[in-house]
Amino acid sequence: MDAPAAGIAEDDPSYVGALARGISVIRAFDAGRESMTLAEVAKATALPRATVRRSLLTLQALGYVASDGKQFRLTPRILSLGYAYLASTPMARVLQPALETVSERTRESCSASTLDGPEIVYVARAATKRIMSVGLAVGSRLPAYCTSMGRVLLAAETPARAREILASSDRKAMSPRTVTDLDALMRILDDVRRQGYSLVDEELEVGLRSVAVPIVSSGGHVMAAMNVSAQAGRVSCDELLHSVLPVLLEQAASVRSSLVG
Repeated sequence: MDAPAAGIAEDDPSYVGALARGISVIRAFDAGRESMTLAEVAKATALPRATVRRSLLTLQALGYVASDGKQFRLTPRILSLGYAYLASTPMARVLQPALETVSERTRESCSASTLDGPEIVYVARAATKRIMSVGLAVGSRLPAYCTSMGRVLLAAETPARAREILASSDRKAMSPRTVTDLDALMRILDDVRRQGYSLVDEELEVGLRSVAVPIVSSGGHVMAAMNVSAQAGRVSCDELLHSVLPVLLEQAASVRSSLVG
């Protein structure tokens, strides 16, 4: 079960364990596990079968889960939980026009994400074409250690906190170019802090390059990251730095006054 990211500890009387377990059950479903039996959910969450059964039946009663009596699956109503975040924060609405401007001017896909533990979560996207083997959309998650936006967001943390997050990551090699060594990654983050951007060349996926910049609020805090991804066979690293990066920096600056934080 996922540990709380911040705030109260699991042994605090205010911590609602049943709610945490229910969320773990929801998060067990993904692209490779669209439909599961009770036993499969229990295995995926490392929770007792009785606990999983109560969570699934409760979610079913609320309309978030459907079942044929054996297999369980999420229903479209689950999207309302994600929409609640998008509707309650102005960030996605503020960023979307900027992403679309970047995409139009560079003719490449542009995305924005925030950091959630060792992963980045996409909060806005303007796509021109599918260039990755895995389709991306708002809500998609990718590892932070080997992505340009992830490195920008990790660089915004204190070095001690960044090292802690990286140490907790499953830093597997996504491609032959992926940097996985902790100390090497910390040196890369130092460079990102100094230069104000991150360029990742075929580390997440062979044939994919990306460059990212921080999105800073009017109060000077890094709220998110914005990137452009392109096919390595079509766009060189020099082109990303000399043609794409200035557009990203310009649009990141244009939204600063609209973001409070």
